[in-house]
Amino acid sequence: MAHDIVCWKCGASLAALTLPLRRLEECPKCHAELHVCRLCVDYDTRVAKHCREPIAEEVRDKEHANFCDYFKPRPGAYTPPNTAEVDKARTELEKLFGKK
Repeated sequence: MAHDIVCWKCGASLAALTLPLRRLEECPKCHAELHVCRLCVDYDTRVAKHCREPIAEEVRDKEHANFCDYFKPRPGAYTPPNTAEVDKARTELEKLFGKK
């Protein structure tokens, strides 16, 4: 069954994996654990405990495998880093403190 789920950490396609994901499933490219809050449809940093599921137990580490029964992977979980902003900040720091 094809799906459009990608790794939350590196953005690699997970289409070759079957759903539901096993608890200890890893990304074939970066080996990040996949049964994690960051890949779940209910993960939301704007709400309490970063989870929209009101009866789920709190999971403190959002980037490591957990036993949450409400886990469901979401398409679009990968957010590429804003490298332009990071580069700009680095340049400003180098101007201020001098380059190493």
